[in-house]
Amino acid sequence: MRRKNQRGLTLVELIVAFTIMSLLTAMSVPLARYKVRREKEKELRYALREIRTAIDKYKDYSDTGKLGNQKKAEADGYPESLEVLVEGVKGQGEVDKKIRFLRRIPRDPFTKSTEWGKRSTQDEPTSTSWGGQNVFDIYTKTTEKAKDGTPYSDW
Repeated sequence: MRRKNQRGLTLVELIVAFTIMSLLTAMSVPLARYKVRREKEKELRYALREIRTAIDKYKDYSDTGKLGNQKKAEADGYPESLEVLVEGVKGQGEVDKKIRFLRRIPRDPFTKSTEWGKRSTQDEPTSTSWGGQNVFDIYTKTTEKAKDGTPYSDW
């Protein structure tokens, strides 16, 4: 016995609406997680490319003799640390001008820190411990894997 002017939803209508909303939410959560993961992967690729480009540029400058007072024999022309790329190095014949290769060390999107795994020219290609002689390559310290199964540290 319903009145003509009474408005509202019945319990059945509420349950159906709630079920539909729950299904839509459940479908959107994996998509959101996938999008966040893809964004982190994109940031990781960009950070790795930026640091590796700076290392290569440092090596090129060192090989052509544009950097002054370098221990080339010990470091093989590579930077001694990532901080050297940020702090800068005096150029050949320069008194107070420094050549900087990075503005800052990029943040690793997975570990949320600026600590990167490093490899020197004397280390094995798959080594996870840094010899400390120079910085030939970098990798992320996360143990997570990409969707295709490759570890992010191999990128």
